[in-house]
Formats: sequence, C-alpha cells, structure tokens
Amino acid sequence: MPRPRSNISARILRAARDRFLVDGVDGASLRRIARDARTNLGMIYYYYPTKEALFLAVVEQVYVGLLEGTRQALAEAGPLEDKIRRLYERLAHASEDETIVIRLVVRELLTSSSRRRVLAERFLRGHIPLMLGAVMGGVQSGELGAGHPPAAIGLSIGLLAIFPPLIRRLIDEAGVAAPLPPAEELWPAVLDIALHGAMR
Repeated sequence: MPRPRSNISARILRAARDRFLVDGVDGASLRRIARDARTNLGMIYYYYPTKEALFLAVVEQVYVGLLEGTRQALAEAGPLEDKIRRLYERLAHASEDETIVIRLVVRELLTSSSRRRVLAERFLRGHIPLMLGAVMGGVQSGELGAGHPPAAIGLSIGLLAIFPPLIRRLIDEAGVAAPLPPAEELWPAVLDIALHGAMR
C-alpha cells in the first residue's frame, strides 16, 4: 500500500530544507534529498518539477504562518508601537523550522538573482504590503515622522525584527559565548531602537 501523499511530500520538504541549509540550494543534490526523504527522485519530480519549485515549497511551508502572524500583529487596533511590539514578539519566538527557513531565504536573497526575484514577487504579495500599510498608517496618524520614505522605515523595522532572533540562534548553535541578552530582553531593546532611535 503506498504511503499517503502528505507523508511523502512532508518528508521531501524536510529533507530539502535540511540539505539546502547545509549545501545551499544550488549545491544541493536532488538525489541526496530523495535518499534523505526515503523516496526516489521520481517522487520529488512528481511533487516538485524543479529545484526552484522545491525551494519555494520549503519557504512557503513556514511563510504562511509567519505571514498570518504578521497580519494578526498589525491588524489589531491600537497604536503603531503596540502593533510593531506584537510583531517583534512573534518573531522573537520563531520556531526552529521558521528560523532555518529565514536563514535560507536570507542566503538566497544575497546569492541568487533568480530566487531573489521570485522571493521578492512572493513577499510583495505577502508581508511587504502589510508592513508598508502599517507604516503609512503611522505616518498619517503622526506616530511616525514624515521625514523618511515609508519604504525605508518599513525596511528598517522589518530587518531589525528578523535579525536579532536569527543572530541569537546562530550564536547559540555555534556554542560561542557572546554578550547577548536572552531574547526576552533583546527584542524589546531592538524594538525601542527601531521606533525611537539609538541616539536620543
């Protein structure tokens, strides 16, 4: 009796994610991914016709949850600072799977022009409009100064939200003693810097 589709697909995605993390997307072997997923190359092509499609499926698997968390954080009523605080708290407590995929996305954004374009297209239909909408609302309400382009404000807030948990996890994995506070102390400080600046 064949295994259910979801079981095979989930195993392929997990194996691909782990292999992409080690070897990069370009360096990852689909044969090795198939072996790690305890299936064959034909099954990978059945579900994911290209390596690009497989990579995007790996990203999408966690992105939908991150996107929903972003939507919930920014949709609730209240001041912009509270919305951004909820977003930072959500990202500060990203799961291991989410953190791994964020690392993969950052690497591919920096190294692959074709995947950069595809990821940009997806994000422009995802969290970017949500962030820009929140920033524009903050500018219109007077909570944010109008002296900077809204895209620059949104980019700053977004990047500062992603990198502290990512760096914290990388340092923990490396076993390096670093003078970083725990996430519960780190993300509120980064939030304060993002919204109010480091020099006051």
